[in-house]
Amino acid sequence: MDKPSTYTYELDEEQQDRLLLVMSGNYRHRTVPYAVDSIEGEGFNCTLYEKVKHGKRKCCIQGRNAQDFVLFFLEPMVLCGASLGYEEVLNPESVAPHAGSDESGKGDYFGPLVVACVYTDEDLSAQMKEAGARDCKQMSDKQVLAVGAQLRHLLTPSRFAVVRIGPAAYNRLYAKIKNINRLLAWAHGQAIENLLEKQQACPRVVVDQFAPTEAVIKRALKERGKKVVVEQRHKAESDIAVAAASVIAREIYLRAVLDSAETMGEFTKKKNEDGTVETYVPKGSSDPRVRELAEKCVRKNGPTWLMDNCKCHFQTTDKVLAACGRSRADLPPEGQVTSAVKNGSFGRGKAKDAEPENKEE
Repeated sequence: MDKPSTYTYELDEEQQDRLLLVMSGNYRHRTVPYAVDSIEGEGFNCTLYEKVKHGKRKCCIQGRNAQDFVLFFLEPMVLCGASLGYEEVLNPESVAPHAGSDESGKGDYFGPLVVACVYTDEDLSAQMKEAGARDCKQMSDKQVLAVGAQLRHLLTPSRFAVVRIGPAAYNRLYAKIKNINRLLAWAHGQAIENLLEKQQACPRVVVDQFAPTEAVIKRALKERGKKVVVEQRHKAESDIAVAAASVIAREIYLRAVLDSAETMGEFTKKKNEDGTVETYVPKGSSDPRVRELAEKCVRKNGPTWLMDNCKCHFQTTDKVLAACGRSRADLPPEGQVTSAVKNGSFGRGKAKDAEPENKEE
């Protein structure tokens, strides 16, 4: 198994001061946007970002030797404590039998919304770590595709469950619910319920927190889900079951997007420096390449193409249609529903609760 190449920490003021003292050593300093300071060492770089959240700043260490910097410098000299490699000793509950749930595709304009729920115990936790399970945001697409497939093989269908909502079904559900958090809650609730049907002795489920309060997901849980302890946490990917769920959900999302690229034809072909041709679909919603690709496809296939390939409530839809001389009036009713918030800012909506249909694509 390759060592993780990315580590992220939130540092308080004292820790920031100690880090800056470490960074003042014999390192090459780099200019990084929105950073207090950034250094490059042998096989790693370390960046302390300017943005302050709850009195803390984010520190990110990346590179093939990132783990060594964390072990020999960051932990003893900045964090003043050892945790890397001692997670199970410090928190034995992390490998006790439980499940973890995470989603992928929420902020991506193209492709489905995918939620995965994974069961683990002490033996499985060790095997999943050996397979490379970690927060998928710290992995390349190539790594996600490889590790996700390996995790699914390791777990077998009896120890994970997936809810995949394709764009067409997603647009119908969003038009009915008009609230991303409640849509996510339903998908997580369904994935949890499906897993608990296979693992009825599972006592606890950890969920990466996506809503302001726990009530949102608790209302979406069904009979089995209401009988187990459900914990919502920020940065829950530190839990091995949630980390594995994040990788599997992202793997299935990526495969779905690559499959959908067939409908986009030559617009998704990217020629590499070595002359090889690669299929590429841009992620997220704010990348200018997302709009560019969507506009090309709308001009070729008409505005309703968006309904089967994109999450149409995003404001990106209005910009794409306007660039093509169209508007939401050219879409069916479920495509005329818009987000109450900007792309990527998925707060609570104002619509009343609605029970979505149990549909997947």
